[in-house]
Amino acid sequence: MNRPASGSKRHGRGGAAVLAVLTLLTAACGGPSPSPSPTQSAGRYPWHTGIVSTTFWVGEIFDPKAADGSQVMSTYDSQWMQSYGGCDGVVTNGCKTEARTQAKGYAPTSMTPKENPFYLDLPYDDVNDPTAFAERASVIPWANDPGFAGNAQNRSFSYMKNQWVRIRMGNRECYGQIEDAGPGQYHDKDYVFGSNDARPANKKFNGAGMDVSPALNGCLGFSDLDGESDKVDWQFVPRDQVPAGPWLNIVTVSQVK
Repeated sequence: MNRPASGSKRHGRGGAAVLAVLTLLTAACGGPSPSPSPTQSAGRYPWHTGIVSTTFWVGEIFDPKAADGSQVMSTYDSQWMQSYGGCDGVVTNGCKTEARTQAKGYAPTSMTPKENPFYLDLPYDDVNDPTAFAERASVIPWANDPGFAGNAQNRSFSYMKNQWVRIRMGNRECYGQIEDAGPGQYHDKDYVFGSNDARPANKKFNGAGMDVSPALNGCLGFSDLDGESDKVDWQFVPRDQVPAGPWLNIVTVSQVK
């Protein structure tokens, strides 16, 4: 989550990315359709409800003076913009966001992504944040699942990167992959993994607990392209429970870079 949510109101979004590099050096959403409430469809992981979500995008620079003020890199990829294929928006005096439509599968209009445009962040950086790294194998629910077990001390491996999240707003439901950490916090385990629907520890950006990409912004029908008022419900979801949709056109599989 290298940054604060909109202008300087954003989060420290991909900012963790920059922080990471510096410290480590080391049903398709194709339109709204009624969906059951969180209590009607619990799933394997708990729901988090009424969470303020802001918007961020690859290539965005909201504060060039801040350690976490650029989405050119993410906490998990020091060359995120290069890996993604460029600015996830339009290049006009910098990399700007743009409205996304169902007609184009919510893809950017001026470039073809190399990675999933349906991305997001949550405030748990399991690679670069010392607290999160030390406890990740014991607090992340899937840490001991096949494909994840045995990597607790592997700093080139993230349990969070590429994980799928199910997001609802009103009668729309969309899916995305975690590709950064934030907003504002980097080891908020009570909110991210708790089962009691805890509020985010972050108090900035209207208390935002998630940043979503322009594709998710459009898919979910956010009221603003880059605001701090939209609220969503979300839960982690296993890959085999992700339904067909534009979020599967390109799936990100790369690990920490």
